[in-house]
Amino acid sequence: MAIDIPSFNISTLEQMYIDSCKRHGVLPNTEILSGFLKAEVKKSCNEICSLEIILDHLEDIDVPPLLDVCANIETSEIEVVDIRNGPNCALHGEYALSLMRAFIQKLQVVDLQDLPFGKDFLRELSQKGLACQILNLRSSHFRNLNMAGKFMQIHTLNLDFSTSLTSFQEDCFTCMPILTCLSMCETRVANLWTTIAALSKLSSLVELRFQKWICCNDSAFPSASSGGNLEDQPDVRELLTDIDEESYLNQGTDEATGNVFSFDNIATGQQVQSMMEDSSDDNEVDFSSYWQEFDYMDMLANFSSGWNRQVNLQSELSSGTSGNKKEESLHGYFGRHIADVPSKYISHHASPICFEKHYREYMIASLPNLKVLDNLPVRKIDSERAAVTFSQYFEYLPYNRKHKESAVSILHKREIKDTRSHMLSKNQKPSYSHGNSQYSYTRSLCAAKLGSSAWPLLHSLSVSGCDLSDGSRSFRPRQFEYHPSLSSIMVFGTLDGEVVVVNHENEKVVRYVSSLGAMNSVLGLCWLKKYPSKFIAGSDSGLLKLYDIEHMPPTITGMYSAAGSITFDDFDQLTSVHVNSTDELFLASGYSKNVALYDINSGRRIQVFTDVHREHINVVKFSNHSPSVFATSSFDQDVKLWDLRQKPIQPCYTTTSVSRGNVMVCFSPDDHYLLASAVDNEVRQLLAVDGRLHLSFDIAPTGSSQNYTRSYYMNGRDYIISGSCDEHVVRVCCAQTGRRLRDISLEGKGLGNSMYVQSLRGDPFRDFNMSILAAYMRPNSRYEIVKVNLLASCGDAMGYSKTRDSCPSISMGG
Repeated sequence: MAIDIPSFNISTLEQMYIDSCKRHGVLPNTEILSGFLKAEVKKSCNEICSLEIILDHLEDIDVPPLLDVCANIETSEIEVVDIRNGPNCALHGEYALSLMRAFIQKLQVVDLQDLPFGKDFLRELSQKGLACQILNLRSSHFRNLNMAGKFMQIHTLNLDFSTSLTSFQEDCFTCMPILTCLSMCETRVANLWTTIAALSKLSSLVELRFQKWICCNDSAFPSASSGGNLEDQPDVRELLTDIDEESYLNQGTDEATGNVFSFDNIATGQQVQSMMEDSSDDNEVDFSSYWQEFDYMDMLANFSSGWNRQVNLQSELSSGTSGNKKEESLHGYFGRHIADVPSKYISHHASPICFEKHYREYMIASLPNLKVLDNLPVRKIDSERAAVTFSQYFEYLPYNRKHKESAVSILHKREIKDTRSHMLSKNQKPSYSHGNSQYSYTRSLCAAKLGSSAWPLLHSLSVSGCDLSDGSRSFRPRQFEYHPSLSSIMVFGTLDGEVVVVNHENEKVVRYVSSLGAMNSVLGLCWLKKYPSKFIAGSDSGLLKLYDIEHMPPTITGMYSAAGSITFDDFDQLTSVHVNSTDELFLASGYSKNVALYDINSGRRIQVFTDVHREHINVVKFSNHSPSVFATSSFDQDVKLWDLRQKPIQPCYTTTSVSRGNVMVCFSPDDHYLLASAVDNEVRQLLAVDGRLHLSFDIAPTGSSQNYTRSYYMNGRDYIISGSCDEHVVRVCCAQTGRRLRDISLEGKGLGNSMYVQSLRGDPFRDFNMSILAAYMRPNSRYEIVKVNLLASCGDAMGYSKTRDSCPSISMGG
């Protein structure tokens, strides 16, 4: 038998509230009484009967009496409840949260923009969820977002102007089954891969924006909620609808009409439903008032003053260049995301992710249900173009694998094929081709592991086991090199001239030498190949030494000992050293136009090759297999190949970078290619035999003349990794096609702790593993060695800090 649930009228609710106040010994709040009255008026006018609760008008003592009435409101004439805060809210967070949680069915809008509550409130809200339909968290202080709680009824979420927000944790958005509209304008979100991995959990998402396209006459593109068949529109311009910019900047309740916050007036669940028919860790929270560092937001924020502001900003960044170069830089920088948009529209409040090359195409190809992106409709032709662009510039999985597959499935297939092959007679041939060889299976396993998570394992190398006289002493690494034949060994030199050999697997010091004033920053390191206990170290003071770890002291003894080392003639202002393939010779270069050749066996400097470049030579590298062939890279924009057998007077060939000086060069492991890196992300792969261009990697420039880029090979010559000193990103690209596989983002904890890439190396023994020498973007910042494993996610490793794309703090002290 059905049970009749009483439906309370508004006057009854009001009396219940007054009686509850008497029981709690407090006076009725006049604003709450006014809210009941307004709801009564709306009902009499045949409008939606809504109760609006303004948190600004409440104190803590007002909440308990109101909570007593909330259960009855759920079964009353009131149709919806909206809760909003304002600039003068004095309510404590736990009271506000208890009030929001008291409504289960009728909570429509929760507007918490510029919320005054602390991090515990945000954490509780994110982890346990809310029953509202529209949630406005504009200007919130999330840094690493993890909205893993149950938000089963939410269809619209606004995180605009959350300028601390950089990334998403792996469990974010897992319980938002009907979220349809999401806005994150003017955040610090920058990583395409982790962003898509998080957004892919939103199966109902149809409208997304990280920026807002505005016409020069203040018009903008409509949202999906405005209706219409997007596919039928012949041209983007025909889709424009005037929207006042000021109304966008002040979204929330329209005081004149009472309309609720939404994207361009998405107000009711019915509208969202029609759109749909068409188609464990805590959050890290940043409560600093201002983000004061130079980073993306310095260049991307405050676009509302229009195109002239963009031109002026770019002129500031490009001061000292010619007018033509300014024009080219401007087009390259801003043209990256406006190429397919009519020129009279400009981007407002863009997040850094919008300035990634092919951002729009990547998002459309990765989110096939999307109907509107950044106020621009996604048409059928846009989806088709996005698919083509994605296949041209991005690699979905390593080694061009097209579909995700579990590692268990791959191993199972291998076992079945191995069993079948053993059953074949000697006269029979295996039914599978080389594509199913052990080598192919290894690649497939790598693809499966890498594809299982967009959040790689990042672990800061924390070195211990060194008997330091001062236990609080910490290392400041400045250069490092993996050992070429011992998989667990790495050597790094420090800014203080120390040389430290470590087991990077167990993080124990193997050998240690203190400079004791003998060296400055160690900038050059190179292991010998035939004598695995020996390596060359060079400092910027010019000091050059050969060390033998079998004779180096394991700990500090309090005084310097020359045992186990050979000193060579100085090379002033040294930046690079490299040993040839036979361990007989090594080269040194630095802040000069000269290169010095040394004989390792005799300990003598054999020759100095003078004026081999027009500007200083940052890096010199021997080939991996030819002991007389080497390459030099210089800030004169040239890379040159030399052969000692020709008594280097003239190079074998010279190749020139397009725009700026070369930071470094290296040979591929098989010597087939040279990888040259010029300032500001100009990375090219050259044929080593004659210097012809084989591949130019499509990495966007920043416009900075100080953005020194370094690139190395990984997985043999299959992939390259590239990072720059003005950016916190390492890019992984296929060395055969140039397509981008992943970006790895480094973020320090807290405000003012953004990081940049000082150097990097691929692990020679482990596929898709590398180490990054990173530093913080502030004066006197410390350097850290961060190990990255793309085949493992952060949740896989016991004992490691559970970070996603944020880099944990490192302590390299004893």
